Amino acid sequence: MQGTLSVVATPIGNLGDITLRALETLRQADAIACEDTRVTAKLLARYEISKPLLIFHARSGPRAATKIFEMLAEGKRIALVTDAGTPGISDPGSELVHEARERLGDSIKIEAIPGASALTAALSIAGLATAEFTFLGFLPHKKGRQTLFKEIGESTRAMVFYESPHRIEKALDSLIEVLSDERKIVICREITKLYESIVEGTAAECRAHFAAFPGEVRGEFVVIVGP
Repeated sequence: MQGTLSVVATPIGNLGDITLRALETLRQADAIACEDTRVTAKLLARYEISKPLLIFHARSGPRAATKIFEMLAEGKRIALVTDAGTPGISDPGSELVHEARERLGDSIKIEAIPGASALTAALSIAGLATAEFTFLGFLPHKKGRQTLFKEIGESTRAMVFYESPHRIEKALDSLIEVLSDERKIVICREITKLYESIVEGTAAECRAHFAAFPGEVRGEFVVIVGP
């Protein structure tokens, strides 16, 4: 029997944002590889699904991946999930898929079970010209960070990146330095969650907003810089 690695998108906040196909895949899986068992267990409990959980994240080491590959080689069906959104988009899921192809090749099937993604969700409500865009993921903390901001400032297409609450204000300070007043940005915070909010305007206007409302400097941010 051919093993199957199913890359399953899960909700980014609201647990109702999961597809019927994703639920069917999770129910059929022999095991589910996840970042945090507590987070995934909460989702599975919501839909009364009980499956063995395999820990796989950036610091889990090669042993975790080896276990997954062994099960796939035995013809098992493994569902790969992230804590929120689509595996492989700014998380180590892409490394697992790459290595699975390298090790097991055509002996396994790798399938996408699409669904929620903070990237596409933010783009859909930004209202900016995003027919063409560049996605930068999470910006580096130090090395290369200012080079990327320079690239954002010079870009003629929309630029999108994820940012944490610890660095969102510094990111806006950097955007103020590189963007003209004609360049608008949209910041989506906590998409699909209880305290979802959107801030739009120039970089300076968005920076002023968070200075006036420091309680909103928390959660997860998607920053979209218009062309």
